[in-house]
Amino acid sequence: MLTIAAFVLALGLLIAVHEYGHYRMAVACGVKVLRFSIGFGKTLFRWQPKGSPTEFVVGAFPLGGYVKMLDERESPVAQEERHLAFNTQPLRSRVAIVAAGPIANLLLAILLYAAVNWSGVQLPAPILASPEAGSMAERAGLQGGEKVLRAGFAGGELQAVESFEDVRWYLTRGALEGQDLRLEVTGPTQGANGEVLLKLSTMDAKDADAQLFRRIGIAGPFSPPVIGEVMPGAAADKAGLRDGDLVRQVGVVRVVDGQQLRQLIRSSVVNGDAVPAVWKVIRAGTELEFLVKPEIHQDGKLVIGRIGAYVGAMPEFVMVSYGPIDGLWRGMVRTWEVSALTLKMMAKMLVGDASLKNLSGPLTIADYAGKSAGMGLTQYLLFLALISVSLGVLNLLPLPVLDGGHLMYYLWEGATGKPVSDVWMERLQRGGVAILLVMMSIALFNDINRLFG
Repeated sequence: MLTIAAFVLALGLLIAVHEYGHYRMAVACGVKVLRFSIGFGKTLFRWQPKGSPTEFVVGAFPLGGYVKMLDERESPVAQEERHLAFNTQPLRSRVAIVAAGPIANLLLAILLYAAVNWSGVQLPAPILASPEAGSMAERAGLQGGEKVLRAGFAGGELQAVESFEDVRWYLTRGALEGQDLRLEVTGPTQGANGEVLLKLSTMDAKDADAQLFRRIGIAGPFSPPVIGEVMPGAAADKAGLRDGDLVRQVGVVRVVDGQQLRQLIRSSVVNGDAVPAVWKVIRAGTELEFLVKPEIHQDGKLVIGRIGAYVGAMPEFVMVSYGPIDGLWRGMVRTWEVSALTLKMMAKMLVGDASLKNLSGPLTIADYAGKSAGMGLTQYLLFLALISVSLGVLNLLPLPVLDGGHLMYYLWEGATGKPVSDVWMERLQRGGVAILLVMMSIALFNDINRLFG
């Protein structure tokens, strides 16, 4: 129920903002607006303010909306109202009205990001977990426990890093854009600050998924290797482990964090048999030793080890917040960065350099809406900001059925001095619908694979 409510609220808000952008600009340009509709199908709510020519409508299906303006191309217009029709407006006014919808979504994203920056949010500290064995991070010299102080791409300036989410964003951008990433880190083994170079340009990344971060070797923030929630009768319980035990060593391997400990447990199965190992743990300030033999578990095609306990304590969290000006500026920067990355990914998908699996449809959006809402208001606002950016960028694409397609027509009109002919308009509209249907089909297929595959 939460997923449905969060999804409907998100769509309703984002569509309302988009259409309101069109509406307000049309009114400002002197165009008569006949109807402002959120949703399609059966009318659930209808309202027309006294003295206003505009009818406000809410439809039963919230998957879209529209602003209907007076237009000679759709119905006859009285001579005394021709100056109020959309099609009689100068080119600059028509461009402004069409562009106002996507711009409204981008402005909303800026405000949402800024609101999160102003209110503050608890995020994992930028302390790195132990890298995956054989990964790029391990080859670069990272061992786990390092704190990232600053980050930046090769050839650019290093910027302060506030949380692990900043690190993840740099990794995502670097991998998908093919840029090497510089990290200034400090940790228990460094003593002083040092710099690490991750050659993300060599990865040929096509998907922004969990597997990408595993290949890089930085899958999550540092978490202490503490045992918690031991299940009665499980391997951990039989070995004598208890909640709160801090694991220092497994066999001859020194344990750095929870990530490494989980990997050691998973890889403890050799030739189908679980291999026991002596664990050294700290309990109430005393070092103890236990012989732990994990249980065998089938995980898809893999056979892994498990001990029947929660492994790894919660990571360290920091409060990240900014002042009025800095928070707004960072909201603008993040909106710009997400927009640019979205466009680059779309271009890469077009030429085959990125996987079409990156396309998401309504099922995935609904799933994320429910999950983010369940995590709290801040995460839901960040989700809304991301979808608002995506909606704004998508509508600016030069597809005839989208706002960007109409702007493409106006660009032609501005360059040639005459509008696109009706014949070409019809051909382009059909082509645009076909492309959009293909994109929607791929997105829906990806949704089904993600949720039910």
